[in-house]
Amino acid sequence: MTKNNLYFVGAGGIGMANLVRYFLSRGASVAGYDRTSTRLTSQLIEEGAEIIFDDDPTLIPEQFLDPEKTLVVYTPAVSESNRILSLFRSKGFEVVKRARLLGIITGHSRGICVAGSHGKTTTSSMIANILRHTPQGVNAFLGGILRNTDSNLILSDRAEYSVVEADEYDRSFHQLSPYIAVVTSCDPDHLDIYGDAEHYLEAFSIFSSLIREGGALIMHTGLAMRPDLRPGVRLYTYSGGSEGDWHAEDIAYGEGTLTFTLVGPDGLRIEGMSPGVPVEINIDNAVAAAAAALLAGATPEEVKSGLAEFRGARRRFEIHLDGSKGESVLIDDYAHSPNEVKASIESVRKLYPSRRISVIFQPHLYTRTRDFAPDFARALSEADEVIMPEIYPARELPIPGVDTNLILKDVKSEKKCYCERKDLLDLIKNSNFELLMTLGAADIDTMIPQIKELLLAKSK
Repeated sequence: MTKNNLYFVGAGGIGMANLVRYFLSRGASVAGYDRTSTRLTSQLIEEGAEIIFDDDPTLIPEQFLDPEKTLVVYTPAVSESNRILSLFRSKGFEVVKRARLLGIITGHSRGICVAGSHGKTTTSSMIANILRHTPQGVNAFLGGILRNTDSNLILSDRAEYSVVEADEYDRSFHQLSPYIAVVTSCDPDHLDIYGDAEHYLEAFSIFSSLIREGGALIMHTGLAMRPDLRPGVRLYTYSGGSEGDWHAEDIAYGEGTLTFTLVGPDGLRIEGMSPGVPVEINIDNAVAAAAAALLAGATPEEVKSGLAEFRGARRRFEIHLDGSKGESVLIDDYAHSPNEVKASIESVRKLYPSRRISVIFQPHLYTRTRDFAPDFARALSEADEVIMPEIYPARELPIPGVDTNLILKDVKSEKKCYCERKDLLDLIKNSNFELLMTLGAADIDTMIPQIKELLLAKSK
């Protein structure tokens, strides 16, 4: 890149923040805007980025006002009415989506690109955690904070491979240049962008056509997408069960533990695999991550140890209280699609089979609620108790007739209720939970410290 000044509009987003850190590490001058100050934006400022929180173009540092020297990067989550973004466009700046930068990075390295409607963050984080301990290391741009490193960015001067999440929202993953691609799932989502399931699946086929010659596609068994591969690209299937070129056998649960044998092509067997976050949903993710890491040159020993010491990404099945001291179990998970919600609850049921499961699920987006309300209701019905606050709108305006009750009315759980977000803590204070899960892509996780404190107080 010829421009050494980068201005990020939406700098505090988890996917933008790793690019801010990457370009700071390369000596670039970095500034940006975000709506709110967070722990992450504070860290970015400490690391050298100039970030403002008012949508006021007069606050842009003068150094970044020369179109010849500044590249402007934005995330689709930023409104088109944003004044700062509008100014840059009106003044003739080069303005690109964050996916364009990831495309450049994967084009100049061997990109391991993980796509899917769910499982992206955990699988890519597992791959990164394995490869960071290999002699060559890895560069990784993650969609969550890896708890092993307390960062969403891993850098290595020696790395041949770059791990990135291939985000299908707004067709961003079509900007990438994968060498190894993983597709974890393709359950229809983002129908506000794609219109219908057919066009959503077509986008995944286009993504598979971008894999470079000599590379590989690792695709979960049973997916509806039709791969469109260039000559010389290898196709592998995988699953957490007994099917696929890569799969798991000898699955065994202990008291809070999980082990399995990884089976791969050409008679490969790695026994005693044990993901550091021992839940059923992570068998699939671990098999995919192991396959990608082995194809990238990791040894079986490096794969086994990298998975065993994996501590997960924040908000990906994060256990805040494990119940070992008599307290309620508290688990937070980013699950925000029906299949994710169902898999998350089922995984908890296997890990804690004797506990009554209560779920607080905060719907994310009006369109997603409208499009998948019956599926969410079926998934949530796997829990013993369901509590739901109002919809978190994110970038959307309300849709008439679309509210939490669209899901809640069809939930079949033994107990269910609507509770406004502002009243959740009072409800928790006056309830007795054996196991409480907070689910969703909204901001329910910001309440975790207070929820944890309330549950601990009840156990004393």
